[in-house]
Amino acid sequence: MASPGIERVLERIHAAELPDFADLTFVLRVADPAELRALFGFADAVRRESVGDGILLRGIIEFSNVCRNTCRYCGLNRRNTHLARYRLTRDQILAAVQNICEAGIKTVVLQSGEEDNLGADWLTEVIAGIGRSLDAAVTLCVGERSREEYRAWKLAGADRYLLKIETSDPGLYRELHPGMSFENRTRCLQDLAVLGYQTGSGNLVGLVGQTIESLAGDLRFFKQGRFDMVSVSPFIPHLQTPLATEPAGDLMMTLKMIALTRIVCPNAHIPASTAIGSLHGRDERPRALAAGANVIMPNFTPNPVRRLYDLYPGKTGCDLPPQQSVAAIERMAAAMGRGVDYARGDAVRLKGASGCDPSRSVASSDADLAKGQCNSMYAN
Repeated sequence: MASPGIERVLERIHAAELPDFADLTFVLRVADPAELRALFGFADAVRRESVGDGILLRGIIEFSNVCRNTCRYCGLNRRNTHLARYRLTRDQILAAVQNICEAGIKTVVLQSGEEDNLGADWLTEVIAGIGRSLDAAVTLCVGERSREEYRAWKLAGADRYLLKIETSDPGLYRELHPGMSFENRTRCLQDLAVLGYQTGSGNLVGLVGQTIESLAGDLRFFKQGRFDMVSVSPFIPHLQTPLATEPAGDLMMTLKMIALTRIVCPNAHIPASTAIGSLHGRDERPRALAAGANVIMPNFTPNPVRRLYDLYPGKTGCDLPPQQSVAAIERMAAAMGRGVDYARGDAVRLKGASGCDPSRSVASSDADLAKGQCNSMYAN
């Protein structure tokens, strides 16, 4: 039987405007099986109350693996000369989007490396092309860009943007991201929020130099950011990176972070990531779904380039046609007594909103940004 102490700590964390650092580190150190069951059960109950039992599907298209960055953990880093680079054409992307919509999925995720030569106008036209022909929400995940580019994509019809911080510890961030700036990363998140995007961030669990304290800091960062989406994934080492010989992230710590993210950010959409399904060569996504996650992202990137989006080795689902992946997710959901939800799955905060539609609004001036019209998600 779990001690009553763990329940009191979880209640405090759930109710807090900003969770106490000591409470978070206490739970992150929990190892007793009964206390772990209490943690996951608490998170699952919060998930059920906040976002329901449905497992949302997001169809992902990894349209380019070109990247300017040298992130020490990522297989797409520009120094990986063993990787053939690609970028899909507009027509290839729209064909993949059509496949997503034919599968009944109403969210398209366009993801790429952080590419210097990714033309803002070209992506604007891709987004507009989706909106002209298909009824789907558009999520972008293309990294750090200027406010003007974010604004143009929002006006073209983009609804959401995912920009993972990976770690909220500025010192560790600098160690892992040569030539990048923690301050610019957070500037981008602020710009996205005030421009009206449904905004997401997230972290990697198990990075070299990461501590229990830095993970607790990530949870507080998620709370302060008031993100609509939070992605928590385990680190998986890639042979063509400086961290090739480091151990992979711990599955149990990843599950604890997912559970605490749900408790800290009850309304966020949290994926059971592909990395969780790939960590040990077996699919552990049901455990993430039982610990507070509510999203899965089947891969609609066309073959043969799908394997070239090589963030980490052994990525699950690369050989399955998308329709088979969706059917497998439906079976997974049924085995858990849950179902797949084919709705758009917009941010919970938009439900019942009146007077403005933040999923389509965009601030027209810096004066609007100061007023925080329709969206004040990111606040320190």
